[in-house]
Amino acid sequence: MKNALQAFMKRPTTWVGIITAIMFQVIFSVIWMTGYNGVTDRIDQLHIAVVNEDQQMGQQIASGLVQNLPFSMNQINAIDEAKQKLDERELQMIVWIPADFSQKTAAADGKASIQYLINESNPALIKSIMSGAAAQITAEVNKQAVTGGIQTVLGNMQLPAEQAGAAAQGLSERVTSEIQSTNVIQGMNNQMVPMMLVLASYVGAMIMGMNFEQSAMAISAGVSRWQRFAARSVLNVAAAVIVSLIGSSLLAAFGGQMAQGFLHIWLFQLLFVLTFIFVSQMFIYLFGMSGMLFNIMLLSAQLVTSGAIVPRELLSDFYVKLGDVLPATYAVEGTMNILFGGPAATADALTLSLIAIVAIAVSALAVAVKRQGVRQQQPAAVIAGQNR
Repeated sequence: MKNALQAFMKRPTTWVGIITAIMFQVIFSVIWMTGYNGVTDRIDQLHIAVVNEDQQMGQQIASGLVQNLPFSMNQINAIDEAKQKLDERELQMIVWIPADFSQKTAAADGKASIQYLINESNPALIKSIMSGAAAQITAEVNKQAVTGGIQTVLGNMQLPAEQAGAAAQGLSERVTSEIQSTNVIQGMNNQMVPMMLVLASYVGAMIMGMNFEQSAMAISAGVSRWQRFAARSVLNVAAAVIVSLIGSSLLAAFGGQMAQGFLHIWLFQLLFVLTFIFVSQMFIYLFGMSGMLFNIMLLSAQLVTSGAIVPRELLSDFYVKLGDVLPATYAVEGTMNILFGGPAATADALTLSLIAIVAIAVSALAVAVKRQGVRQQQPAAVIAGQNR
């Protein structure tokens, strides 16, 4: 036992394994604790639009909501424009005051309804926050209705004074909320798919890259650097095709949502898996096996900044900007659009392609520089041999 323990501790790989486990703890703790710090204090960064079609009470209500609610509020005139922004995730919710709101409110036995539109093709936290906001908004409307002199408004509508007073007094009981969800997600299992795909794909790419590097070192004596680079690139593409096909097929087999169809999600997963592979191997080309440390950092950062768990709107500016240059952000956005509904993932695919091209170029440059370094060392080695 003692001899075996000593033998283990003499091996560099043993220490690398221990240090790697420690670095996982350090990196994840630092990034996640700083990345999610203050998330609940940034609710005011969520965007809500008010669409008012009522020219009587609605104008006062819309103005009051924009001024008083603790969100980033603005008014949009056309409901179709607001729906498009909601679909593109530029808005987190729409507050829609219909044209007949005042008419229904003024009726002796009428009920007025404010409609709320929420895009579920988002992190689950969005729906939770916006549902709570809808209740808050309805309460705010009732408060405005009673304290804002709605009795006068109703009186100006030529209602008898007694009837106007009774209507104003009972207004808080007649304003209700109606929540409509777009791009509905069917169950928590589907909700977690974007994060699962990103996590599984990047971790798989990291481990594959590490093993490819070990294989490249083993054959380095008989195969040139560029041949090894070309062979790894071909294997990367082949592996991405197989990995993405298996991942998408399993998703379909377990009944996962695919609003835009199997082919779309497979091709898009192929693209972001390939991008993850080239990005993760870029650090190995640059720093050798030590590049795995950067991959661990990148994995943690992408889980925080991609929007798969917490909406990006709630992150600090530093982590939002960091997410803008990391591939997982676009993988999550495109996957949500394809699986749950939304705009085409064309823009996300183009950005992923650009990131992959940059990673390939940096990797090729690293290969070229290392080769040049070897050539520069050869004359020195010859001179040293002659001096002996």
